[in-house]
Amino acid sequence: MMELLPLPLGVGFMGYVRAAAPLVAAAVAFYFLVEQLSYHRNKGVLPGPSLVVPFLGSIVPMIRDPTGFWEVQAARARDSGAGLAADFLVGRFILFVRDSELSHRVFANVRPDAFHFVGHPFGKKLFGEHNFIYLFGDEHKDLRRRMAPTFTPRALSTYAAIQQRIVLAHIRRLLDETSPATPAPIRVACRDMNLETSQTVFVGPYLTQEARARFGEDYAVFNVGVIALPVDLPGFAFRRARLAVGRLVRTLAECVGQSKARMRAGGEPECLVDYWMQGLVKEMDEAAAAGRPLPKHTADEDLGGYLFDFLFAAQDASTSSLCWAVAALGSHPDVVARMRAEVSAVWSPESGEPITPDKFMQLKYTHAVAREVVRYRPPATLVPHIAAEPFKLTEWYTVPKGAIVFPSVYESSFQGFTEAEAFDPDRFFSEARREDEAFKRNFLAFGAGAHQCIGQRYALNHLALFLALFVSVVDFKRHTTHGCDEPVYMPTIVPKDDCTVYLHQRCSSFSF
Repeated sequence: MMELLPLPLGVGFMGYVRAAAPLVAAAVAFYFLVEQLSYHRNKGVLPGPSLVVPFLGSIVPMIRDPTGFWEVQAARARDSGAGLAADFLVGRFILFVRDSELSHRVFANVRPDAFHFVGHPFGKKLFGEHNFIYLFGDEHKDLRRRMAPTFTPRALSTYAAIQQRIVLAHIRRLLDETSPATPAPIRVACRDMNLETSQTVFVGPYLTQEARARFGEDYAVFNVGVIALPVDLPGFAFRRARLAVGRLVRTLAECVGQSKARMRAGGEPECLVDYWMQGLVKEMDEAAAAGRPLPKHTADEDLGGYLFDFLFAAQDASTSSLCWAVAALGSHPDVVARMRAEVSAVWSPESGEPITPDKFMQLKYTHAVAREVVRYRPPATLVPHIAAEPFKLTEWYTVPKGAIVFPSVYESSFQGFTEAEAFDPDRFFSEARREDEAFKRNFLAFGAGAHQCIGQRYALNHLALFLALFVSVVDFKRHTTHGCDEPVYMPTIVPKDDCTVYLHQRCSSFSF
């Protein structure tokens, strides 16, 4: 074994420390210099901070006040006229994209040698390397093809009956737990309603009550970790979130296995995973009978991970939309009156029956309100991608390899549209205006390109159903306070006051 050299006589440990201090200081200064030079080389002529904090960059202000941080990025991109802004987060150069056409260029170039959709700046650690959102090309198209039966009109009709039953049950609970004279925040109630809806619609009979309770606890842990410092060490929220994802995926994988067995036995689909497995097990069995390898991405664990993607996309985004819908309607009684008139023409809460699919399709104004809510306050304001290789985004700027690129669908929602700052469902209802066609390239709440949200029809239906039921059975008034409608990240955006309202039952009765 190598022996340690003895310290020279009269020189202690602190002496070595003092002797090494200039070298350490020089190394730190060199690292700082290299990092600043690299940042400025990547930044080029773009607006952004002139100096960045070594390694950390702007992560602390982003965690402390995400709304303010992204507003600063948007202001830089807008005021410079470039449509782009630069910054630095935890050792990574970031690019904020405000311009809608440049966002489309990012969405249209998700491929191995251009942009990789990540869903979260540190998503691969959080969701796993083999998540659905990280697939490309034919592999991604093939998986989306197999998922297509989950969002057919027949499947959506099955889900609508489930959604209505759960929405009315939670409205009943909310009314029972609140007083008409006392304002109550509804965000948590909407979150709990959406979690039960997602669990029941996605995996229905395969999740026991005990599993549902554990699922809710793990999902709450995950939500905290999504907006925490990305420190993957014991005791940190990010690590707890990553471990919670693993448990959630294993639970969903067990549901997949049960659904496969029931669909093989000839059962009728009762939930989303059944509609998916019905065709998949047939394809798997045909391959096995012909001696061919099983199709890719058919293992229970893989499919459980993809179901978690659906859950994550549906859960927090829907909570955000429901809260913003109530907040917006609170200051637009004319919109509420038109919706109530439309719904009452086809359905009564006292009927004891759900809104049928045919009648639901007749609620054209209510559907327009749902689209306007999503435009007015897109739940997921940013869609992060990573540049796998240098990419020429404009004639004068090339995105450097490794940059995290943030197309802002929120900023796009306020470009092009007539009086974009106003909440105006008629932009999607009026045949004369048809802003859904005129400015469709600015409506990016569900993304664009090959990775556009596969469940957007489900999301809009869920919001429209909630709106139809809520305005029919509840009289409500917004409890307005200073700054109550400022967006905060939870991790999708919600009103700062958690959408606090006065609630009162307006119909004689309703059942579910």
